[in-house]
Amino acid sequence: MVKGAHMVDPLDDPDDPIVEEKDVPSFEIIARKIKDIDNSIIIFRIYYFFSRRAYKFQLIRKDRMCMFEISRELLENLGKDGTSSEQQISDMLTLNVDSEECWKRVES
Repeated sequence: MVKGAHMVDPLDDPDDPIVEEKDVPSFEIIARKIKDIDNSIIIFRIYYFFSRRAYKFQLIRKDRMCMFEISRELLENLGKDGTSSEQQISDMLTLNVDSEECWKRVES
């Protein structure tokens, strides 16, 4: 490591800020689909990665955390074309949120 340099947590990068629910396209649909999978899941944080044009969702369930990304384009299309994008989102959520492999224990 270069002298004076420090490790930066990629989730704390000022160029990739935490965004509010109101800034996420089709947030209500995503939140509903997550609740349909498991009502105990909380959407803890959402980050927007400018370089990838994607939103990273950070979910909490009891003492576990799951993180996954959805492209901005897919979220925007969800509000426009519905059916095709909704199926892609459902498949993505099932693959991630419904999978025990996504959930990592959180140290408190």
